[in-house]
Amino acid sequence: MIVLAFDTAQGALSAAVHDGEGPLASAFEIRTRGHAEELLPMIETVLAEAALGFDDLDALAVTIGPGTFTGLRVGLAAARGLALARGLPLVGVTTLEAIAAGVVAREDEVIVAAFDAKRGEVYVQAFDAERAPLTEPALVAVAEVGALLPHRRLLLVGTGAVLLEEALHGFERRLADAPAQPHADAVAQMALKRLAAEGVDAFRVAPAPLYIRAPDAKLPGGRDPDVAI
Repeated sequence: MIVLAFDTAQGALSAAVHDGEGPLASAFEIRTRGHAEELLPMIETVLAEAALGFDDLDALAVTIGPGTFTGLRVGLAAARGLALARGLPLVGVTTLEAIAAGVVAREDEVIVAAFDAKRGEVYVQAFDAERAPLTEPALVAVAEVGALLPHRRLLLVGTGAVLLEEALHGFERRLADAPAQPHADAVAQMALKRLAAEGVDAFRVAPAPLYIRAPDAKLPGGRDPDVAI
C-alpha cells in the first residue's frame, strides 16, 4: 500500500511517500508561514522522487492538530480535496502523536509530547513507552502540567519540552534527542498501521481538525471564522 502523508500544522512543512516497507521519498523544512504556497510543490517533488503519480496512491494521511489555525486549514483542505478527487481514504494523525513517534523511550519512562502554545501554555499529551496514550490532548498552563502526569520518569519532546523541563521540578525527566516538529515520515508510518488494523473503509470520512484553543482571528463584527453564517 502506498501512502502520501503531509504536515502543515505547526512550525514546519513536510511530505513523505511510504509503501508499507519504508520511505520512498520525503522532504522537510522549518516553516512558520507560506505553507499554502509550498505544500503542493513539495508533494509533487516527493512523488517525482519516488517515480510515482497521484494515480499510484492508495491512501492519504495528514496531521489534524493541535497546531496553528491557518496551518491546519491548509493541510486539511489539501488532504480533503485530494481524497475526494481520487477516491482515497484519508487518515488523520495528531501532531502530538507524530512527535511522540520519533522518540525511543525506556520501559519505565512516560513520553510527554508538548508544543509551546505561547501565553504560558502548552499543548500536551502523555504516552507510555510503546506510545499508547495515557492522557488526552490538552491545552494546559505550563505550571499545571505536573498535575496531569503520572509520577514516573519523563521523556520530554516537542517545542514545549524545554518549558516543561524547567517547570517539572518534582519529576525525574530528560529531553528527547528527537525532532521537535512533526514529520510526515512518522505520519505515514502511523497511517499505515491504522489502515492495516482497521481497513481502508474506516477512513472514508475526512477527519475533523483538533482545535483545542479557539482561533484568535475574528471576522468583522467579532464573529468566529469557524461559525457558519
